[in-house]
Amino acid sequence: MILTEDQLQDLLDKSLAELPRGTEWAVTLEGSIAEGFGNPSSDIDFLLVGRSEDDLPTMPSLLFVDGRRVEIRTRSVRQLIDQFRAVEKGAKQPGRLSEDLLNRCQRLLHSHPLRGHALIEEAKAVLTVERFRRITADWWAHRARQSLRHAMALLCLGEGDEAADWTRAGLVQTVKSWAAGVGETYLEPKWLSMQLDRAGRSDVRDRYWRLEAAAPAPGDTDAVHAHLADCLGFAEDLGLTGVPRQPERVTVERVAGITTWETGDRIHVLRGRRDVFALGDEAGAVWRSLVLGRPLPRVLATTARTGVTAPGPLLAEFLRYGLIRLAWKGGGTITPSLPLAAPSGPVTPPPSTARPLLSVRGASVGGPRAVDLMPLPADRFAAAAMSLVWSNVVVENAVEDLTGALQRGQWRVAETTARRAVHAALRGLFSAHGVNPLPADTDLARRLDLLPSDTAPIGEHADDLLWRTVDTQEHGDALLTELRTFIARVRGAVGADSFPLSFESADTWRATLELGYDWLRIGAHLDAELPIEEARDLLAGHGTRPHQAG
Repeated sequence: MILTEDQLQDLLDKSLAELPRGTEWAVTLEGSIAEGFGNPSSDIDFLLVGRSEDDLPTMPSLLFVDGRRVEIRTRSVRQLIDQFRAVEKGAKQPGRLSEDLLNRCQRLLHSHPLRGHALIEEAKAVLTVERFRRITADWWAHRARQSLRHAMALLCLGEGDEAADWTRAGLVQTVKSWAAGVGETYLEPKWLSMQLDRAGRSDVRDRYWRLEAAAPAPGDTDAVHAHLADCLGFAEDLGLTGVPRQPERVTVERVAGITTWETGDRIHVLRGRRDVFALGDEAGAVWRSLVLGRPLPRVLATTARTGVTAPGPLLAEFLRYGLIRLAWKGGGTITPSLPLAAPSGPVTPPPSTARPLLSVRGASVGGPRAVDLMPLPADRFAAAAMSLVWSNVVVENAVEDLTGALQRGQWRVAETTARRAVHAALRGLFSAHGVNPLPADTDLARRLDLLPSDTAPIGEHADDLLWRTVDTQEHGDALLTELRTFIARVRGAVGADSFPLSFESADTWRATLELGYDWLRIGAHLDAELPIEEARDLLAGHGTRPHQAG
C-alpha cells in the first residue's frame, strides 16, 4: 500500500475525533488504497462496522484530514450480511445484479482491517473470495456479451463509429471478466493496467493493449469490421461464450407500450402512453415496413425496398429512442451498459421546435428523416389535435349558418355566427400550437401573445372581424368575403388549407368524419378529453354516421 499502518492509524484517530462519540466501531480500509493501487490524490475510505440492528446511513461523511480527503461510511453487521446474501441470490441473473451492490461487497472483501478484526472477518466469512470471483467474472462476461452483440448490430445498421465505441467497451468488459476470474475483482476500470500487470499473464496483457491501441479511426467502416473480428477472437480465447460473429442471430422485436397511429400520411408513435414521436416521410416509410420478430439482416433487406436511402441509421434511431428493441436468439434482449455510467435505457431527445406543432393531417416534423419528440404529453397532444379538427368543423358550420342568415336578411344572426367562426378559427390556431386547455373564446384574441410573434397580424385581423356589424346585404356580403379570407389565412398558417368543406356534400362530410376519426382513436386510447360528447358516437361507428342504412 502507498500508506503505512502507522499513517493509516493516525488518519483514523484524527477522523474519529470529528465524529460523535459513544459507539464502538470495528474499522476497515476500503477502496483503491486497500487494493494496493491509489496515488496521492486517492480518497481514504474508512468503513465503520457496528453490531447495531438499525439500518445505518448510506451517505458517507466527507472529512479533510492532513490534506487528504477522507470518506467515512457506516454499516451494521446485519447490513453487510444482507449485502452478501443479495449478491449470492442475484448471481443466477448477472444482468440484474446491481453494480453498486457488487462494488460494496468487493470493497469489503478486499478491505484492510484496522480495528475490530474479528467483527470484520465475521462479516467477510458470509461470502468466500473464490465464490465472489466467479460471480464478478460472470457479471463482467454478461456485459461483454451485450456490448459485443450490440456492436455487431450497429455495424449492420451502418453505425460504424458507434459500433467501434461499443466494441471498445466489450473489449474492456471481456478482459475485466478474465481478470476477475484470476482474482482481480476491483470494479473500477481505471486501475485495469495495474490489475493486468498484477495478474501475471503478460500475453493476455500485451494482446489487450495491442487491441486497445488499434481502435479504428472515425469513418473507417472496414477497420471497424476488422477490429470487431479481432476483439471477438480475443474474447473467445479468454473463454467468453455466446458471441459468435453471426448477425443473423440478432432479431428486431416489439417493445411493450409502443403503439402506432396514422393520421393522413403522418406516422405517430406513442411511447408508454406518455411520449409522442412524429416521423418524417422517410422515417415513416421505414417504420411501416417493419415486420417484428425477424432477423436484423432480413429486416434491413425489407427496409431497403422502401426506396429510402440508408434505412439502417433510421432503425438505429428507433432503437435509441426505445421504439424497437434488439434481441439475441436464445439470449434475450440486448441491453448494453457501461460501468460507473448513466443507466442504460431509451434516450429522450430534446422536444421538437417546429411551429405550428400540429396540422389536421398530423404533427409537424423537421424533415423527411425526422423522428421528432412532441413537446406535449401524449394526452394533451391528442386533445389539442382533436380540438384543431373540431374547430375546423365548427368554422365550416358557422360559415354555412352565416350564408343562410344573409340570404334571409337575418343581420343579428349573421353577426353572431361570424363571431363564432372567428373564435373557432382562433381555437384551431391555438390548438395547432399545442395550447390545451384553451383560453375562453372571449379571451382568445387577447392571448395571442402565447403564440409566436408572426401570428400577431392574425390577431389584428380577428379583432377587426369581431367588431363588424351587419345592417345591409352589402355589409353582410363584405363580412362573408373578409371572413373567408381570414379563415384561409388561419388555415394556411396551421396546415389546414386542405380541410374538407364539411357540409358541402355527403363526400366532404365523409372525409371530415374520417379525418376526425383518426385523431379520436388516439384520444380515446389515451383517455384524452373529447371535444364534444357526440365524438363518442363517431368512435363507436368506426368513423361512419351513427344512423346509416346497412
